[in-house]
Amino acid sequence: MAVAPETRDGPPTRPSGPPGPATVPGPGPADASTPTAGTLRRGTLGVADIAFFVISAAAPLTVMAGVAPLAIGAGGVGAPVGYLLAGATLALFAVGFTTMARHVRSGGGFYAFITRGLGRPAGFGAATVALLAYNGMQIGVYGLLATGTQDALEALWGIHVPWPPIAVAGVFVIWFLGYRSIDFGAKVLGVLLLAETGILVLLAGGVLLRGGAHGLSLDSLAPGNVLVPGTGAVLAFAFAAFTGFESTAIYRREARDPARTIPRATYIAVAFLGLFYAFTVWIVIQAVGSEEIVGAAVHDPAGLFFTATTHYVGTWAADLMHVFIVTSILASQLAFHNAINRYGLALSREGVLPAALGRVHRRHGSPYTAGVVQSALALVVVLGFAVAGADPYQQLLLWMNTPGMLGLLALQAVTAAAVPLYFRRFAHREGALRTRIVPIAATVLMAGALCLVITKIDLMTGAPLATNAALVLTVPAAFVLGLLLARRLRRTRPAVYAGFAAEPPGEAAPAD
Repeated sequence: MAVAPETRDGPPTRPSGPPGPATVPGPGPADASTPTAGTLRRGTLGVADIAFFVISAAAPLTVMAGVAPLAIGAGGVGAPVGYLLAGATLALFAVGFTTMARHVRSGGGFYAFITRGLGRPAGFGAATVALLAYNGMQIGVYGLLATGTQDALEALWGIHVPWPPIAVAGVFVIWFLGYRSIDFGAKVLGVLLLAETGILVLLAGGVLLRGGAHGLSLDSLAPGNVLVPGTGAVLAFAFAAFTGFESTAIYRREARDPARTIPRATYIAVAFLGLFYAFTVWIVIQAVGSEEIVGAAVHDPAGLFFTATTHYVGTWAADLMHVFIVTSILASQLAFHNAINRYGLALSREGVLPAALGRVHRRHGSPYTAGVVQSALALVVVLGFAVAGADPYQQLLLWMNTPGMLGLLALQAVTAAAVPLYFRRFAHREGALRTRIVPIAATVLMAGALCLVITKIDLMTGAPLATNAALVLTVPAAFVLGLLLARRLRRTRPAVYAGFAAEPPGEAAPAD
């Protein structure tokens, strides 16, 4: 098939229909007619399954017990509103994102969207940033898994285990779960997600039934408590808490009726996380009291939720919370692991990454080779930090997660900017609100959120200026690497360059 004409730095143009790179000969998704290749399990995931993956990636219990006290300490009783504002901003992003998802049928997630709107060079840059970001998020959390498991073992049985064996064991557990079928993973995540949210619901029930420390109050909504010097820090923590919700599009090839499933799962994930985070933070404020909460959060941030749970529900519930934090972390890692594997699969079948990464298990329908490579990378990084005598939380977690979180925020901002540029190039029946007005507003807000997080990065890492600068600059460095890769492939492998982020063959275009 001939390749559609393209501008020097932009995507191909077509007389009509959704624009994007044409399908070209060469590496592409295997289908059922390919006898030598396994295939992803098409039509396997429903709305709830994909929502489980997305919400689990955010690790609600871990975010609340581990990070929310820091937000409260910085912003006081108005902290719940920060989570609502972050959720509202991401809901605006989701409008353009899900509208574009009806037209872009590639399994490449962010980089496919950005390629359609901003051209192939930007798409290559987005792909390298996505690989950095998702791997950073997933691998760094092995440090959190180690410290969380250590805390649970010491709290429940008084046992101390060094962190490296815990992290290494976690790598093998996640590899096995990712190796199994995607529907098996969805069931595991569903159970773990219900467990971690259930313990917070128990805490909420206890606080509501007993009326909190001094009676229930809506002080958190008062403008005087929201517009305080620490609001910027609260927003920075809040935006970081939504990391991973946009990965719905990565599961397009395994979704049932993706034109409906992906938007619904995205909106459900954003709405649930925004409301659940805000409600849970408000609950813990009521549990301690509006006057006492900041002092309690600053004095003992790690123990705030455990103390409240012990008081309002019982010691047994606090013990369960220790266990469920560990399972929450595992669920988050599995969700990111699956997302990374599908990015690797898509890039491999487009000829950008080695072809071996495009292998899919015949029985389980999983991109098992990509899973092995990702797990091997995680093992090397974990062992490297262990040999260097690094701290699992302050260094493995924060040094790996910070570029990951910044990379995902940057990709959201760039994707929002790609939406109106994409829709202006062809005739469609989507409304201006969804294709121009809201996406432009989302671009401004997401760019502002990214800048805000960067200015507050020291609160998240506790690292010196030089370390923070290196962590932040890792993201643009990855983007530049992608630009260089695009330039090289355009010169040496033009067919691969032309087919980058190509629409999968044999799929009908969605109705407008």
